[in-house]
Amino acid sequence: MNFKTVKDIENLKGKKVLLRLDLNAPIVNGALRDGFRVKKSMTTLNFLRENGAKTVIISHIESAETKSLKAAYEYLSEFFHIAFFKDCFSAETKNATSKMNEGDFILLENLRICEGEEKNSEYFAGQLASLGEIYVNEAFSVSHRRHASIVGVPKFLPSFAGILFEEEVVNLSRAFSPEHPFLFILGGAKFETKMPLIEKFLKLADFVFVGGALANDLFKDRGYEVGLSVLSPKKFNLQKIAESDKLLLPTDVVVKNNQGVFIKRPSQVLKEDKILDGGPATISMLEKKLSASRFVLWNGPLGDYEKGFREGTAELAKTIAKSGAKSIIGGGDTLAVVSKMDLENKFSFVSTGGGAMLDFLANETLPGIKALENNILL
Repeated sequence: MNFKTVKDIENLKGKKVLLRLDLNAPIVNGALRDGFRVKKSMTTLNFLRENGAKTVIISHIESAETKSLKAAYEYLSEFFHIAFFKDCFSAETKNATSKMNEGDFILLENLRICEGEEKNSEYFAGQLASLGEIYVNEAFSVSHRRHASIVGVPKFLPSFAGILFEEEVVNLSRAFSPEHPFLFILGGAKFETKMPLIEKFLKLADFVFVGGALANDLFKDRGYEVGLSVLSPKKFNLQKIAESDKLLLPTDVVVKNNQGVFIKRPSQVLKEDKILDGGPATISMLEKKLSASRFVLWNGPLGDYEKGFREGTAELAKTIAKSGAKSIIGGGDTLAVVSKMDLENKFSFVSTGGGAMLDFLANETLPGIKALENNILL
């Protein structure tokens, strides 16, 4: 880890800090439904306030209900003295940032409504940088994106990682020199993006369990019928993966067809079936592996969460939580299940990253990390 953190800044008192947060949380009826990521950043927010920084918060949201961060502002206002400005670069906004008191916060509107953010416009990055004296990235979960607020701003300002950002890197890096026996569990979909992870961790882990829609491609490769189940649109050479004695697949699956929902062995799936979850025998098999494991890393659900098939994921979460193994988990749908069950504190570390977690595990760095490491303005 070759970057400095906010704790390394010698004197924050009176300094204007441009803080990149991830406030991209579900919005329901105008209110923030899940404040998990915000809560995880509270240590950094409180650190900046207690040390007298004047903090300008920039973030984004991708809600189907709204393009505004107003709900995030209302959530943050329960904890901090904070103002909200919808126009990032208006005279009113600039005037407000120039008159901030120590410990104050200002939140600016959704960066994604600005054309320059996702295009990583150097001009836009410079505009953002003009709002602060120091940049702090506390948005690990977005740091796989080459966006202006992630990789552009560090070219203009002395740049540091937030406290959560550092925790993410330190904890996820444990997977590269893990305690053994090590069980890696990967679920969800998009085999094409996760195949490199499977290949990598078949070398690092003692066992790699592949579940969710990812398993369907491997079932098909074994000659099983997968019916109407989700498959990758691409074809892969799966020989090395399929032949590994470290590879584990679901031993039973939950399928749905016109007659109802059934539990079947993978070899029993019919053309009219759609695989939607892992079954109880799969959880029992994983429970045995977990009882002998010292370290487990899990990303991605076992079932189609959005269609209500959550039981496999919920049972796996409970099994990992009580296993006694050191555990790191992440992924949006995974966290949604865990949060609903109020199990966040039962794991060694819960990552805020979905795609960022996967990219970091695959590449051992991220564009946002490189931007901090390459900062020459310190």
